Amino acid sequence: MVHSGVKTDSTQDTQGRLQRAKERLYVLCQAGGWMFFLVLQIVFITLFRDNTVANKSTPMEIYLSLARVVAEGLLLTHFARIYLSRWGWKELGWRRLIPRILLMALALSAAWTTVGYTIDFGLLRLEYGSKYPIWLLMASSLVNGALMMVGWLCLYFFYHIFERLNRLQVEQLRLAASVKEAELRALKSQVNPHFLFNSLNSLRALIDEDAPRAREAVTRLANMLRYSLQSGQLETVPFEDELRIVEDYLALEQIRHENRLRVRWDIANEVRLLNVPPMLLQTLVENAVKYGIGTRRAGGELVITARFEGAALNIRVTNPGDLAEPASSSAARAGSSTGVGLRNASERLRLLFGDLATLTLLAEPAGCVTADVLIPLNPPDR
Repeated sequence: MVHSGVKTDSTQDTQGRLQRAKERLYVLCQAGGWMFFLVLQIVFITLFRDNTVANKSTPMEIYLSLARVVAEGLLLTHFARIYLSRWGWKELGWRRLIPRILLMALALSAAWTTVGYTIDFGLLRLEYGSKYPIWLLMASSLVNGALMMVGWLCLYFFYHIFERLNRLQVEQLRLAASVKEAELRALKSQVNPHFLFNSLNSLRALIDEDAPRAREAVTRLANMLRYSLQSGQLETVPFEDELRIVEDYLALEQIRHENRLRVRWDIANEVRLLNVPPMLLQTLVENAVKYGIGTRRAGGELVITARFEGAALNIRVTNPGDLAEPASSSAARAGSSTGVGLRNASERLRLLFGDLATLTLLAEPAGCVTADVLIPLNPPDR
Protein backbone atom coordinates (compact mmCIF):
# COMPACT_ATOMS: atom_id res chain seq x y z
CA MET A 1 0.00 0.00 0.00
CA VAL A 2 2.86 2.35 0.77
CA HIS A 3 4.47 1.56 -2.56
CA SER A 4 1.17 2.22 -4.35
CA GLY A 5 0.80 5.58 -2.60
CA VAL A 6 4.32 6.62 -3.49
CA LYS A 7 3.73 5.65 -7.11
CA THR A 8 0.48 7.62 -7.21
CA ASP A 9 2.11 10.71 -5.67
CA SER A 10 4.97 10.47 -8.16
CA THR A 11 2.52 10.22 -11.08
CA GLN A 12 0.53 13.21 -9.84
CA ASP A 13 3.72 15.24 -9.35
CA THR A 14 4.84 14.40 -12.89
CA GLN A 15 1.45 15.39 -14.30
CA GLY A 16 1.56 18.66 -12.32
CA ARG A 17 4.99 19.53 -13.70
CA LEU A 18 3.83 18.69 -17.21
CA GLN A 19 0.77 20.91 -16.84
CA ARG A 20 2.88 23.83 -15.56
CA ALA A 21 5.31 23.39 -18.45
CA LYS A 22 2.40 23.49 -20.93
CA GLU A 23 1.10 26.69 -19.35
CA ARG A 24 4.53 28.32 -19.56
CA LEU A 25 4.79 27.29 -23.20
CA TYR A 26 1.39 28.86 -23.93
CA VAL A 27 2.34 32.16 -22.26
CA LEU A 28 5.65 32.24 -24.14
CA CYS A 29 4.04 31.54 -27.53
CA GLN A 30 1.12 33.88 -26.95
CA ALA A 31 3.22 36.83 -25.79
CA GLY A 32 5.98 36.20 -28.33
CA GLY A 33 3.59 35.85 -31.27
CA TRP A 34 1.65 39.03 -30.55
CA MET A 35 4.84 40.97 -29.83
CA PHE A 36 6.22 39.87 -33.18
CA PHE A 37 2.99 41.03 -34.84
CA LEU A 38 3.29 44.45 -33.10
CA VAL A 39 6.88 44.88 -34.28
CA LEU A 40 5.86 44.06 -37.86
CA GLN A 41 3.06 46.64 -37.73
CA ILE A 42 5.36 49.34 -36.34
CA VAL A 43 7.94 48.64 -39.05
CA PHE A 44 5.28 48.71 -41.74
CA ILE A 45 3.78 52.01 -40.54
CA THR A 46 7.21 53.61 -40.17
CA LEU A 47 8.29 52.68 -43.69
CA PHE A 48 5.09 53.23 -45.64
CA ARG A 49 2.87 55.68 -43.72
CA ASP A 50 3.72 58.76 -45.78
CA ASN A 51 3.07 57.00 -49.05
CA THR A 52 -0.23 55.41 -48.18
CA VAL A 53 -2.05 57.46 -45.56
CA ALA A 54 -2.32 61.22 -45.08
CA ASN A 55 -2.36 60.81 -41.33
CA LYS A 56 -3.26 63.79 -39.15
CA SER A 57 -2.24 61.99 -35.91
CA THR A 58 1.23 62.06 -34.41
CA PRO A 59 3.52 59.02 -34.72
CA MET A 60 3.26 58.41 -30.96
CA GLU A 61 -0.54 58.27 -31.20
CA ILE A 62 -0.26 55.80 -34.06
CA TYR A 63 2.17 53.55 -32.14
CA LEU A 64 0.04 53.66 -29.01
CA SER A 65 -3.00 52.78 -31.10
CA LEU A 66 -1.15 49.82 -32.61
CA ALA A 67 -0.11 48.63 -29.15
CA ARG A 68 -3.69 48.90 -27.98
CA VAL A 69 -4.94 46.91 -31.01
CA VAL A 70 -2.40 44.16 -30.36
CA ALA A 71 -3.31 44.07 -26.67
CA GLU A 72 -6.97 43.67 -27.63
CA GLY A 73 -6.09 40.74 -29.91
CA LEU A 74 -4.05 39.11 -27.15
CA LEU A 75 -6.85 39.46 -24.60
CA LEU A 76 -9.55 38.27 -27.00
CA THR A 77 -7.64 35.11 -27.94
CA HIS A 78 -6.62 34.45 -24.35
CA PHE A 79 -10.16 34.53 -22.99
CA ALA A 80 -11.51 32.67 -26.04
CA ARG A 81 -9.53 29.64 -24.74
CA ILE A 82 -11.96 29.38 -21.81
CA TYR A 83 -14.89 28.81 -24.16
CA LEU A 84 -12.92 26.53 -26.48
CA SER A 85 -12.27 24.24 -23.51
CA ARG A 86 -15.77 24.59 -22.07
CA TRP A 87 -17.41 23.70 -25.38
CA GLY A 88 -15.11 20.70 -25.89
CA TRP A 89 -13.72 21.91 -29.21
CA LYS A 90 -10.23 20.61 -28.40
CA GLU A 91 -11.54 17.04 -28.62
CA LEU A 92 -13.13 17.46 -32.07
CA GLY A 93 -11.77 16.32 -35.43
CA TRP A 94 -10.92 18.66 -38.27
CA ARG A 95 -14.19 18.17 -40.16
CA ARG A 96 -16.22 19.44 -37.23
CA LEU A 97 -13.63 22.04 -36.26
CA ILE A 98 -13.31 23.91 -39.57
CA PRO A 99 -16.78 25.57 -39.60
CA ARG A 100 -16.44 26.37 -35.90
CA ILE A 101 -13.03 27.95 -36.47
CA LEU A 102 -14.42 30.14 -39.26
CA LEU A 103 -17.38 31.31 -37.17
CA MET A 104 -15.23 31.91 -34.08
CA ALA A 105 -12.66 33.82 -36.15
CA LEU A 106 -15.39 36.04 -37.61
CA ALA A 107 -16.89 36.68 -34.15
CA LEU A 108 -13.51 37.53 -32.62
CA SER A 109 -12.63 39.77 -35.54
CA ALA A 110 -15.97 41.58 -35.26
CA ALA A 111 -15.39 42.21 -31.55
CA TRP A 112 -11.80 43.27 -32.26
CA THR A 113 -12.85 45.71 -34.98
CA THR A 114 -15.82 47.16 -33.07
CA VAL A 115 -13.84 47.78 -29.90
CA GLY A 116 -10.89 49.23 -31.81
CA TYR A 117 -12.84 51.71 -33.91
CA THR A 118 -15.04 52.68 -30.96
CA ILE A 119 -11.97 53.61 -28.93
CA ASP A 120 -10.16 55.35 -31.80
CA PHE A 121 -13.05 57.39 -33.17
CA GLY A 122 -15.44 57.52 -30.24
CA LEU A 123 -13.11 58.09 -27.27
CA LEU A 124 -9.73 59.25 -28.58
CA ARG A 125 -11.12 61.19 -31.59
CA LEU A 126 -8.21 60.13 -33.79
CA GLU A 127 -8.22 61.34 -37.38
CA TYR A 128 -6.67 59.09 -40.00
CA GLY A 129 -7.55 61.41 -42.86
CA SER A 130 -8.24 58.46 -45.14
CA LYS A 131 -9.97 58.99 -48.50
CA TYR A 132 -12.01 55.83 -47.90
CA PRO A 133 -15.31 55.84 -45.97
CA ILE A 134 -15.36 54.47 -42.42
CA TRP A 135 -17.55 51.50 -43.30
CA LEU A 136 -15.02 50.33 -45.91
CA LEU A 137 -12.16 50.67 -43.41
CA MET A 138 -14.12 48.64 -40.87
CA ALA A 139 -14.94 45.97 -43.48
CA SER A 140 -11.27 45.74 -44.42
CA SER A 141 -10.31 45.50 -40.74
CA LEU A 142 -12.94 42.79 -40.23
CA VAL A 143 -11.51 40.67 -43.05
CA ASN A 144 -7.90 41.16 -41.94
CA GLY A 145 -8.82 40.38 -38.34
CA ALA A 146 -10.72 37.24 -39.39
CA LEU A 147 -7.66 36.01 -41.28
CA MET A 148 -5.49 36.70 -38.24
CA MET A 149 -7.89 34.82 -35.96
CA VAL A 150 -8.15 31.87 -38.35
CA GLY A 151 -4.36 31.61 -38.24
CA TRP A 152 -4.28 31.82 -34.45
CA LEU A 153 -7.06 29.24 -34.01
CA CYS A 154 -5.44 26.84 -36.49
CA LEU A 155 -2.12 27.01 -34.63
CA TYR A 156 -3.92 26.55 -31.33
CA PHE A 157 -5.83 23.48 -32.50
CA PHE A 158 -2.82 22.07 -34.35
CA TYR A 159 -1.00 21.97 -31.02
CA HIS A 160 -3.90 20.33 -29.17
CA ILE A 161 -4.58 17.75 -31.89
CA PHE A 162 -0.90 16.83 -31.91
CA GLU A 163 -0.95 16.58 -28.12
CA ARG A 164 -4.09 14.43 -28.26
CA LEU A 165 -2.46 12.06 -30.75
CA ASN A 166 0.59 11.78 -28.50
CA ARG A 167 -1.66 11.11 -25.52
CA LEU A 168 -3.51 8.38 -27.40
CA GLN A 169 -0.22 6.82 -28.45
CA VAL A 170 1.03 6.83 -24.85
CA GLU A 171 -2.23 5.27 -23.67
CA GLN A 172 -1.97 2.57 -26.34
CA LEU A 173 1.62 1.82 -25.30
CA ARG A 174 0.55 1.64 -21.64
CA LEU A 175 -2.30 -0.69 -22.57
CA ALA A 176 0.03 -2.90 -24.60
CA ALA A 177 2.51 -2.99 -21.72
CA SER A 178 -0.28 -3.89 -19.28
CA VAL A 179 -1.47 -6.67 -21.57
CA LYS A 180 2.05 -8.05 -21.90
CA GLU A 181 2.58 -7.86 -18.16
CA ALA A 182 -0.68 -9.72 -17.56
CA GLU A 183 0.25 -12.37 -20.13
CA LEU A 184 3.67 -12.84 -18.53
CA ARG A 185 2.11 -13.21 -15.08
CA ALA A 186 -0.30 -15.81 -16.42
CA LEU A 187 2.50 -17.72 -18.14
CA LYS A 188 4.68 -17.66 -15.02
CA SER A 189 1.78 -18.96 -12.94
CA GLN A 190 1.65 -21.97 -15.29
CA VAL A 191 5.41 -22.62 -15.00
CA ASN A 192 5.75 -22.87 -11.22
CA PRO A 193 3.09 -25.54 -10.40
CA HIS A 194 4.28 -27.69 -13.32
CA PHE A 195 7.88 -27.52 -12.11
CA LEU A 196 6.91 -28.19 -8.47
CA PHE A 197 4.81 -31.24 -9.33
CA ASN A 198 7.62 -32.96 -11.24
CA SER A 199 10.23 -32.12 -8.60
CA LEU A 200 8.08 -33.64 -5.84
CA ASN A 201 7.68 -36.79 -7.92
CA SER A 202 11.46 -37.12 -8.08
CA LEU A 203 11.77 -36.63 -4.31
CA ARG A 204 9.00 -39.11 -3.46
CA ALA A 205 10.94 -41.99 -5.04
CA LEU A 206 13.87 -41.40 -2.69
CA ILE A 207 12.30 -41.06 0.76
CA ASP A 208 11.96 -44.78 1.54
CA GLU A 209 15.08 -45.90 -0.34
CA ASP A 210 17.96 -43.63 0.74
CA ALA A 211 17.45 -41.08 3.54
CA PRO A 212 20.83 -39.25 3.13
CA ARG A 213 20.23 -38.80 -0.57
CA ALA A 214 16.69 -37.77 0.21
CA ARG A 215 18.02 -35.00 2.47
CA GLU A 216 20.32 -33.88 -0.33
CA ALA A 217 17.37 -33.94 -2.68
CA VAL A 218 15.33 -31.81 -0.26
CA THR A 219 18.17 -29.26 -0.22
CA ARG A 220 18.22 -29.15 -4.01
CA LEU A 221 14.45 -28.89 -4.14
CA ALA A 222 14.57 -26.02 -1.64
CA ASN A 223 17.09 -24.27 -3.90
CA MET A 224 14.75 -24.72 -6.83
CA LEU A 225 11.73 -23.46 -4.93
CA ARG A 226 13.62 -20.41 -3.68
CA TYR A 227 14.79 -19.66 -7.22
CA SER A 228 11.28 -20.14 -8.59
CA LEU A 229 9.80 -17.70 -6.08
CA GLN A 230 12.53 -15.09 -6.57
CA SER A 231 12.66 -15.30 -10.36
CA GLY A 232 8.87 -15.17 -10.58
CA GLN A 233 9.10 -11.41 -9.92
CA LEU A 234 11.65 -10.89 -12.72
CA GLU A 235 11.32 -10.76 -16.48
CA THR A 236 14.85 -12.06 -17.10
CA VAL A 237 17.64 -13.64 -15.07
CA PRO A 238 21.34 -14.31 -15.75
CA PHE A 239 21.81 -17.52 -17.73
CA GLU A 240 24.28 -18.70 -15.09
CA ASP A 241 21.46 -18.78 -12.52
CA GLU A 242 19.39 -20.92 -14.90
CA LEU A 243 22.29 -23.31 -15.29
CA ARG A 244 22.62 -23.78 -11.52
CA ILE A 245 18.93 -24.54 -11.05
CA VAL A 246 18.95 -26.97 -13.98
CA GLU A 247 21.92 -28.75 -12.39
CA ASP A 248 19.82 -29.18 -9.23
CA TYR A 249 16.90 -30.47 -11.25
CA LEU A 250 19.04 -32.95 -13.17
CA ALA A 251 20.59 -34.17 -9.93
CA LEU A 252 17.07 -34.95 -8.68
CA GLU A 253 16.17 -36.68 -11.93
CA GLN A 254 19.38 -38.73 -11.94
CA ILE A 255 18.45 -40.07 -8.51
CA ARG A 256 15.24 -41.42 -10.05
CA HIS A 257 16.58 -42.51 -13.45
CA GLU A 258 20.08 -43.50 -12.27
CA ASN A 259 22.26 -44.61 -15.21
CA ARG A 260 19.44 -44.18 -17.69
CA LEU A 261 20.01 -40.41 -17.63
CA ARG A 262 23.35 -39.16 -18.91
CA VAL A 263 24.06 -35.43 -19.30
CA ARG A 264 26.64 -33.69 -21.47
CA TRP A 265 27.21 -29.93 -21.06
CA ASP A 266 28.67 -27.64 -23.71
CA ILE A 267 28.32 -24.10 -22.36
CA ALA A 268 30.48 -21.21 -23.64
CA ASN A 269 31.81 -19.11 -20.77
CA GLU A 270 30.93 -15.82 -22.47
CA VAL A 271 27.17 -16.57 -22.48
CA ARG A 272 26.81 -17.19 -18.75
CA LEU A 273 26.03 -13.56 -17.87
CA LEU A 274 23.47 -13.02 -20.65
CA ASN A 275 19.82 -12.57 -19.65
CA VAL A 276 17.15 -15.17 -20.40
CA PRO A 277 13.54 -15.64 -19.25
CA PRO A 278 13.37 -17.43 -15.87
CA MET A 279 12.68 -21.18 -16.02
CA LEU A 280 13.26 -21.26 -19.80
CA LEU A 281 16.11 -23.77 -19.76
CA GLN A 282 14.38 -25.65 -16.92
CA THR A 283 11.29 -26.07 -19.11
CA LEU A 284 13.30 -27.37 -22.07
CA VAL A 285 15.35 -29.78 -19.94
CA GLU A 286 12.30 -31.03 -18.04
CA ASN A 287 10.56 -31.66 -21.35
CA ALA A 288 13.59 -33.54 -22.70
CA VAL A 289 13.97 -35.70 -19.57
CA LYS A 290 10.32 -36.57 -19.19
CA TYR A 291 9.50 -37.31 -22.82
CA GLY A 292 12.91 -38.14 -24.29
CA ILE A 293 14.56 -40.13 -21.48
CA GLY A 294 11.67 -41.24 -19.26
CA THR A 295 9.73 -42.97 -22.05
CA ARG A 296 12.71 -45.18 -23.10
CA ARG A 297 13.73 -48.23 -21.14
CA ALA A 298 17.39 -47.70 -22.04
CA GLY A 299 17.27 -44.00 -21.32
CA GLY A 300 19.72 -41.88 -23.24
CA GLU A 301 22.01 -38.88 -23.30
CA LEU A 302 20.83 -35.34 -22.79
CA VAL A 303 23.01 -32.69 -24.48
CA ILE A 304 22.76 -29.05 -23.38
CA THR A 305 24.66 -26.45 -25.40
CA ALA A 306 24.74 -22.67 -25.34
CA ARG A 307 26.86 -20.35 -27.47
CA PHE A 308 26.75 -17.19 -29.58
CA GLU A 309 25.27 -17.46 -33.05
CA GLY A 310 25.76 -14.13 -34.79
CA ALA A 311 23.91 -11.47 -32.78
CA ALA A 312 21.92 -14.01 -30.76
CA LEU A 313 22.25 -16.50 -27.92
CA ASN A 314 21.66 -20.04 -29.17
CA ILE A 315 20.48 -22.62 -26.62
CA ARG A 316 20.00 -26.24 -27.70
CA VAL A 317 18.65 -29.14 -25.66
CA THR A 318 18.92 -32.50 -27.45
CA ASN A 319 17.39 -35.79 -26.36
CA PRO A 320 16.69 -39.19 -27.96
CA GLY A 321 13.41 -39.28 -29.83
CA ASP A 322 11.59 -38.90 -33.10
CA LEU A 323 9.19 -36.08 -33.86
CA ALA A 324 7.34 -38.22 -36.38
CA GLU A 325 6.92 -41.38 -34.26
CA PRO A 326 3.32 -42.54 -33.71
CA ALA A 327 1.74 -41.49 -30.44
CA SER A 328 0.83 -44.18 -27.94
CA SER A 329 -1.51 -43.27 -25.10
CA SER A 330 1.50 -42.33 -22.96
CA ALA A 331 3.14 -40.40 -25.77
CA ALA A 332 -0.12 -38.63 -26.51
CA ARG A 333 -0.31 -37.38 -22.95
CA ALA A 334 3.33 -36.36 -23.22
CA GLY A 335 2.72 -34.56 -26.47
CA SER A 336 -0.17 -32.63 -24.94
CA SER A 337 1.84 -31.52 -21.94
CA THR A 338 4.88 -30.83 -24.06
CA GLY A 339 2.87 -28.62 -26.34
CA VAL A 340 1.67 -26.51 -23.42
CA GLY A 341 5.17 -26.15 -21.97
CA LEU A 342 6.80 -25.26 -25.27
CA ARG A 343 4.02 -22.87 -26.28
CA ASN A 344 4.41 -21.24 -22.88
CA ALA A 345 8.18 -20.84 -23.36
CA SER A 346 7.77 -19.61 -26.94
CA GLU A 347 5.17 -17.02 -25.94
CA ARG A 348 7.33 -15.70 -23.11
CA LEU A 349 10.24 -15.32 -25.55
CA ARG A 350 8.04 -13.37 -27.96
CA LEU A 351 6.71 -11.05 -25.26
CA LEU A 352 10.16 -10.30 -23.87
CA PHE A 353 12.35 -10.23 -26.98
CA GLY A 354 10.01 -9.70 -29.93
CA ASP A 355 9.51 -11.77 -33.07
CA LEU A 356 13.26 -12.28 -33.57
CA ALA A 357 13.30 -14.69 -30.62
CA THR A 358 12.38 -18.24 -31.68
CA LEU A 359 11.90 -21.70 -30.20
CA THR A 360 11.95 -24.52 -32.73
CA LEU A 361 11.76 -28.30 -32.46
CA LEU A 362 14.15 -30.04 -34.87
CA ALA A 363 14.46 -33.70 -35.79
CA GLU A 364 18.27 -33.64 -35.59
CA PRO A 365 20.72 -35.24 -35.25
CA ALA A 366 19.45 -38.61 -36.49
CA GLY A 367 17.33 -40.35 -33.89
CA CYS A 368 17.15 -37.23 -31.71
CA VAL A 369 14.92 -34.25 -31.07
CA THR A 370 16.44 -30.81 -30.45
CA ALA A 371 14.76 -27.81 -28.90
CA ASP A 372 16.55 -24.87 -30.52
CA VAL A 373 16.21 -21.38 -28.98
CA LEU A 374 17.49 -18.11 -30.45
CA ILE A 375 17.42 -14.99 -28.26
CA PRO A 376 18.54 -11.70 -29.88
CA LEU A 377 21.25 -9.85 -27.95
CA ASN A 378 19.79 -6.45 -28.86
CA PRO A 379 16.01 -6.88 -28.88
CA PRO A 380 13.78 -3.96 -30.01
CA ASP A 381 12.26 -1.73 -27.30
CA ARG A 382 8.98 -3.06 -26.05
